[in-house]
Amino acid sequence: MEKEQSGVYESYVVVHNIAKRHNVGTLARSATAFGVSELILVGRRDFNAFGSHGSTSHLRFRHFHSLSDARLFLKERDCDICGVEITDNAVAVNQHPFNKSTAFLLGNEGTGLSAKECDICDFFVYIPQYGCGTASLNVTVAASIVLHHFAVWAGFAERTRDGNKFIVAERPANQVRRNYCAETADSIIEERKLKRENAANGFFDASGKDDSSPSNLLDVLFDE
Repeated sequence: MEKEQSGVYESYVVVHNIAKRHNVGTLARSATAFGVSELILVGRRDFNAFGSHGSTSHLRFRHFHSLSDARLFLKERDCDICGVEITDNAVAVNQHPFNKSTAFLLGNEGTGLSAKECDICDFFVYIPQYGCGTASLNVTVAASIVLHHFAVWAGFAERTRDGNKFIVAERPANQVRRNYCAETADSIIEERKLKRENAANGFFDASGKDDSSPSNLLDVLFDE
């Protein structure tokens, strides 16, 4: 597709309902490699930084409690939302069907994008496969391929190399190891409200301790 004449594009990654939290760390590594502006967490805001190799220090994180809030934020920035999924109307990513800054929404490792997730997408891309041994790719591998294609289309400047490695920027001052997404005061209030609602529905015992399994609690927090 023909590009707009602004000459400035941004990419975002939207993480919602990914079952394996350590995948977020690997996603962060790919995101920094391919020039992603922000990694947006929807629902639960903590994650496992394993696999990031320190890249979370070089990436902006943002958190929303619902997909609708995330969509509103992205639309205010004139972003398309692209679902990475094999659908009837999906376009091969190597055709670069991009028009503007784009946020990429990746589905659950087992079930792919839900109907609710598909509803907020403007279009879909898929990654063509040429071998017969697997039905799909790991979510972090798929993200890397899609983000690389967008970076090529957008004309992002290639990072300088030193020998057989790319040069890593200095770590920002006052950075600590990150395994959660910092929030505004309003967001913290909203999260506390959600916890109270969970407690009222029996997801926590009377002492306030979580007696649900991590997987069940994750499903609850991801449900809008």
